[in-house]
Amino acid sequence: MTTTELPAPPPAARTAPGKRRPGRRQREGAAWVFLSPWVLGAAVLTLLPMAVSLYLSFTDYDLFNPPRWVGLRNYTQMFTEDPRYWRSVGATLMYVVIAVPLQLGLALVVALALKSMRRGRGFYRSAFYAPSLLGASMSIALVWRALFNDGGTVDNLLGTGGWVNRPGWALLAVALLTVWQFGAPMVIFLAGLQQIPGELYEAASVDGASRWRQFLSITVPMLSPVIFFNLVLQTIQAFQVFTPAFAVSGGKGGPADSTLFYTLYLYDRGFVASHMGYASAMAWVLLIVIGAVTAVLFRTSRTWVFYASEGDR
Repeated sequence: MTTTELPAPPPAARTAPGKRRPGRRQREGAAWVFLSPWVLGAAVLTLLPMAVSLYLSFTDYDLFNPPRWVGLRNYTQMFTEDPRYWRSVGATLMYVVIAVPLQLGLALVVALALKSMRRGRGFYRSAFYAPSLLGASMSIALVWRALFNDGGTVDNLLGTGGWVNRPGWALLAVALLTVWQFGAPMVIFLAGLQQIPGELYEAASVDGASRWRQFLSITVPMLSPVIFFNLVLQTIQAFQVFTPAFAVSGGKGGPADSTLFYTLYLYDRGFVASHMGYASAMAWVLLIVIGAVTAVLFRTSRTWVFYASEGDR
């Protein structure tokens, strides 16, 4: 019997003389080269302006003369000598408390309706999302002002007078504009609802659970991470609302400072009154408050947000 010898496997490829694999430092260097546009943009457009703003918050600066160091005077004046500042804080908090729950509640209701819809879901989803793309524009805010002004559509239908000219109703008109822009959280809610297993609802139906019990025991716990995400996102955005209040009040925050939101008063102090140091101090206080509110939301989320992978609340 003749045996056929198999050819020996080729030797392992070796690196050609004079060529070495790139070391760790070279790979990191290449990564930093690709990251450099983002790092440069973050440093020049974000970190550097923040540092300058922090410095200006301790100065008296009017945009025309060199900054003059005044220490904590801007902060003490803000908290102890400026009643309009506290009115802006109150108006902003009232707006957040009204607009955010109404917007998220309406977004969840519409998302539940769209989930059970079999035909035309894509059309209605796009139609409901459209206001989120248009609502932040000045043109839509001006149209909204015309709707709620004296002799506007709302006045003609309800006979309640012009909301934007009444201190008790102007803030509600601005809040309704935000509620109207429920498309973005609605889409997120809809995506979360589609991830809930249908077997849970089938088992609950077999056990005799009503629709309301299924909503409380299945939908809300399984959707709680999405609710938390939307809550944090919309709360941060609500604290920074500017365009609707500027358009509805004509940039004055009226009537009777009822729509004098924090960012609107910051704009007034910085770019109208040319007190840029004071406006910078206001901006940093707003940043700290938003950070504190976000931290509180994250802290309290441990008691009501349910993650299926963890199996606990």
